[in-house]
Amino acid sequence: MKTIRLKAGKERSLLRHHPWVFDGAIERGQAEAGETVRVESADGRFLAWGAYAPCSKIRVRVWSFDEAERIDGAFFERRLRAAVELRSRLAIDSDGVRLVHGESDGLPGLVVDRYGETLVAQFGSSGAERHKAAIADALLRVTGLTRLYERSDASVRQREGLPPVTGWLRGTGPTECVIHENGWRLSLDVAEGHKTGYYLDQRDSRRDCAHLTRRFGVAEVLNCYCYTGGFTVAALAGGARRVTSIDSSAPALARAQCNVALNGFEAARCTFLDADVNASLRAFATEGRQFDLIVLDPPKLAPSATHLERAARAYKDVNRLGFKLLRPGGLLLTYSCSGAVGVELFQKIIASAAHEAGVDATIVARHGGAPDHPTGLAFPEGEYLKGLVLWRRP
Repeated sequence: MKTIRLKAGKERSLLRHHPWVFDGAIERGQAEAGETVRVESADGRFLAWGAYAPCSKIRVRVWSFDEAERIDGAFFERRLRAAVELRSRLAIDSDGVRLVHGESDGLPGLVVDRYGETLVAQFGSSGAERHKAAIADALLRVTGLTRLYERSDASVRQREGLPPVTGWLRGTGPTECVIHENGWRLSLDVAEGHKTGYYLDQRDSRRDCAHLTRRFGVAEVLNCYCYTGGFTVAALAGGARRVTSIDSSAPALARAQCNVALNGFEAARCTFLDADVNASLRAFATEGRQFDLIVLDPPKLAPSATHLERAARAYKDVNRLGFKLLRPGGLLLTYSCSGAVGVELFQKIIASAAHEAGVDATIVARHGGAPDHPTGLAFPEGEYLKGLVLWRRP
């Protein structure tokens, strides 16, 4: 077993059970990509077993802090079984569920989602990649399923020195699925959709959107960055008279229209715009249009801390425009999935946007990732999704 020796004082984060070791913390030692290494402090004390990544700034991702543990097929099956059993106890109202959420489930770089009878996995680290076969076989044993599609095409693989890989890993069949969520039916394609095919992390936010639409008697809704129309369906289910949905992806909009029809809602209640969101919001402001409820759920604007300043400006700009289009007494549901933008910073950005728009707003609820996207106490970076529900004072 190869050993990685840390510089003096660099063991503190591992002693708190944070699962990452950065390249600058290492005094000596190296290994092959994904190889299991023993991580030691400067004085030779055992700290962790981890997977080595020679091309990544995160040089080691920890598998276990237990010196007696062995990183083998049995280890992965135990971790996967624990993750799947946790989800079974959460009473999730959907057959679209995140079964494995990376570091927060003790499996760094691994994401697994279930869409009905189909599993989709992303192997985003050198360690997960090296043990891919063992993980795939264990997943089928633990879940009892036979179909596993790989979507290892996220940008994080580039930072690990890994090429993108997609396709059937176990089994075969159609890549289009229909899942049930909050009483609705939603179609997706695991081969073509964002992430693993859908944004499962917003499941509870979509449910709350439907409830708020009904409770506030919302008539006109604007869904920005609508993707395949999850919030559109939610607003219609809540009784919205009309929903305008904007996205710059024609295929996503086509699937959004399909999802509206799949749930039996009249197409006449919906308008779909293949357009830039900011340009559309400015045009609506010029026209004097206003909405009772607006959803702002943009893609990740700050993939890392180096993009933070630019992302903050972008978040403020789109929210300022959103506030201007919100009727007094209306609701703004605004989100950030950028991990580099913390909860406090996000609230400050939104407060600044409201001030510049001349709007007095109150936070009436906070949203985060659905419970099948847990956050480890020692791994705050896992809490990437945050959202605010704001009520504009009349």
